[in-house]
Amino acid sequence: MPIISVIIPTYNAEKTIQKTIESVLNQTFTNFELIIINDGSQDATREILSRILDSRLKVFSYPNAGLAASRNRGIYHASSQYISFLDADDLWTPDKLEAQLQALQNNSQAAVAYSWTDCIDESGQFLRRGYYISASGNVYKKLLLTNFLENGSNPLIRKEAFDKVGGFDESLNSAEDWDMYLRLAACYNFVAVSSVQILYRISATSMSTNVSRMETACLQVINKTFNQSPSSLQYLKHQSLANLYKILIYKSLEALPNKERGIASMRYFRLAIKNDLSFLRARVVWKVLLKIALIMLLPPKQAEVFLHKFAPIFNITTIFGYLQVDS
Repeated sequence: MPIISVIIPTYNAEKTIQKTIESVLNQTFTNFELIIINDGSQDATREILSRILDSRLKVFSYPNAGLAASRNRGIYHASSQYISFLDADDLWTPDKLEAQLQALQNNSQAAVAYSWTDCIDESGQFLRRGYYISASGNVYKKLLLTNFLENGSNPLIRKEAFDKVGGFDESLNSAEDWDMYLRLAACYNFVAVSSVQILYRISATSMSTNVSRMETACLQVINKTFNQSPSSLQYLKHQSLANLYKILIYKSLEALPNKERGIASMRYFRLAIKNDLSFLRARVVWKVLLKIALIMLLPPKQAEVFLHKFAPIFNITTIFGYLQVDS
C-alpha cells in the first residue's frame, strides 16, 4: 500500500506534463501512487501519458469539468494516508515529498505540511522568489490575510482531513486552493518546511483572463470566509482585501502590456489604497504608477520594448514586501 497519493489534474498539457511527471518520479521518497486525472484533454496529453511506463502511474480520463472537480476525482481514487496535488505545468524539487512527510510525522497535531515556492517561466527559468513565509501551528488568521502557500501544487495533506472539511469547491474557477486551505486551517495545524520545493510556472500570455477570474473567485472566498468567521476577526477583512489588490496590481502589470490591463491595474491600485492607506508611502508605488502610465500612453509593442529595455526601473516585485501578513 503506497503511503502518499500524488494527484495531477491535466487538461491539454502536452507541453509540460512530461517534465511535471518526471519531477514526481524523481522524488527521493518513492512509496507513492501517481494519479493522473485527464480532464478531457484534446491535444497529445493522452499519447504522452501512454508512453510513461511506471507501475505507480494510474490514469483516469473524464469529460472536462475543471480543476476543482479533477482534484476531487483524484481524492476519490486515492488509497494512501497522505495526499499531495501538483498542477500539470508545475515542478517539484526531488526532496519535496520526503521533507513534507517527515514534517508531518514529526508533528502529529498537524494535518498539512507546506514548503516555499519559486516562480519559473514557460521555459523553466527562474522568474522570482515566492513569499518564503514559514508559519506553523494555528495559521488560520494568517491565511485569512493571504494565501501564503501561494498555489495548489504545494502541500502534503493527511487524507483523513478531507473527510472532515470536504472536497474542493467546484463552484470556484480560481482560488479553490485558498478556500481549501482556509477550511483545513479552521480545523487543523499546519507545519512549514522552510525550503524552496515548488517551482510554479507562470505564463504571461494567460494573465489577462486569469487576473479578472482571480479577483472574482478571491472575493467569493473572502466574503464567504469572513461571513463564517467570528466577530473578533472581522477587522482583518480590510487587510485581506488590500493584500488581494496588491497581488492583482502585480499580476496585471506582469502580463503583456495593453491599455485594458493598464485600466485594470489602476482600479486595483485604487482599491489597494482604499483598504490600506499606508500603501501610498511604499517606495514601490512610484514604479507602479510609472508602469501604468507607460502602458496607457504607448502602443503595446512600443511599451513592451521599453519595459524590456529598462526592466530594472519597472521591476515591481517588491510589492510583495508590502503584503500585510501579521495580524
